[in-house]
Amino acid sequence: MRHRERPRTFRVKSFGCQMNVYDGERMAELLAAEGITPAAEGEEAELVVLNTCHIRERAAEKVYSDIGRLLKTDGPAPMIAVAGCVAQAQGEEIMARAPGVGVVVGPQAYHRLPELIAEATQGRRATDTDMPAAAKFAALPRRRRSAPAAFLTVQEGCDKFCTYCVVPYTRGAEISRPFADLLEEAQLLVEGGAREITLLGQNVNAWTGEDASGRLVGLDGLIRRLARIDGLARIRYTTSHPNDVTEGLIAAHGEVPQLMPYLHLPVQSGSDRVLKAMNRSHTAESYLALIERFRAARPDIAVSGDFIVGFPGESEADFAATLSIVRETAYAHAFSFKYSPRPGTPAATLGDQIAAEVMDERLQRLQAAIGETQLAFNRASVGRRCTVLVERRGKKPGQWLGKSPWLQSVFFTGEASVGDLVEVELAQAGPNSLEGRVLERVAA
Repeated sequence: MRHRERPRTFRVKSFGCQMNVYDGERMAELLAAEGITPAAEGEEAELVVLNTCHIRERAAEKVYSDIGRLLKTDGPAPMIAVAGCVAQAQGEEIMARAPGVGVVVGPQAYHRLPELIAEATQGRRATDTDMPAAAKFAALPRRRRSAPAAFLTVQEGCDKFCTYCVVPYTRGAEISRPFADLLEEAQLLVEGGAREITLLGQNVNAWTGEDASGRLVGLDGLIRRLARIDGLARIRYTTSHPNDVTEGLIAAHGEVPQLMPYLHLPVQSGSDRVLKAMNRSHTAESYLALIERFRAARPDIAVSGDFIVGFPGESEADFAATLSIVRETAYAHAFSFKYSPRPGTPAATLGDQIAAEVMDERLQRLQAAIGETQLAFNRASVGRRCTVLVERRGKKPGQWLGKSPWLQSVFFTGEASVGDLVEVELAQAGPNSLEGRVLERVAA
């Protein structure tokens, strides 16, 4: 690899989960602190960071496709850095297969991105896929400006080892960031303009830490303290694991006004036989019981979930159990995917892999069932009065888009600004959004 000038502009392209969005924002802040500026819209960047996700099938092939596209240019090719979970899982292969890549950095080492870029400018391709426990957070710059709705990673990694999942191998063991660090970052986000903060983690409700008095607290303790930050109107968290739900967290939904009435609690399947094969620690019955406890604490709570169809050995009866749990839970929203074998995971070696056409057909039926419950939830919301956090302008003149407390997309026409909390009456519902009628501009 030849010597090259230090890049002056960058672009970060993030794929996958909200934690990748957070990581992408932090890498952008890190590069900006080094004097590298974001490329203007429509302009080619001298450095492109591909912040990758390894959860879905063919994720690596999509990375190579992007690399090839970036190198096909009439002008000078950009420096390419591959970050994230594909980098962690396939770093050596990327370096061997894609000579145009200058930097490979895993999700726990991206705080070293400036050093790795400096190596690459000297003609030395640079790789770092170490996984030190939370060392990156101490090395990242302080938060500055933020959007009205901001992400805050509080926990990383996973110790659950679901048989289909690569996260324990790409993100490492479960770690919790320190309580004081999270308070400081949250305060900076609010000072920078955030009205809502979503706490992130692979298993966010596994977070634990010592509060200012040295007392060990869980996620509910962190939420209660964050709620005292002046100007922070809304708190959310994702993604939770049924095994880590505590009584304190359930109670917080009924006791902390800033904690929004929304719960993302993945179940993956409605079949106990499949759940056991997945190494999930819950049953369909115990999952439904948890949902009932949350609803007892907060009757209007919106429930979201994740589903995998076509796990090895899934029968039609197993799939019917999944459809049953969708209808019984009455999800306000849910994510659903076809099973795809991830290299290195136990499920990839199981027999009785499900045919692609069977998975396709089941996914269509599952998504139709989810669509029915989502539309029913939205229609039941018509007539409610609530605050909408304005996030951006709509396509029409005077139109604004934002989120309801139940994380529904709401559009309305009226006087507002980005970051406002506007009281509306939900007047009309569709499958993916609602129309609101403005009652009052609550706060700027």
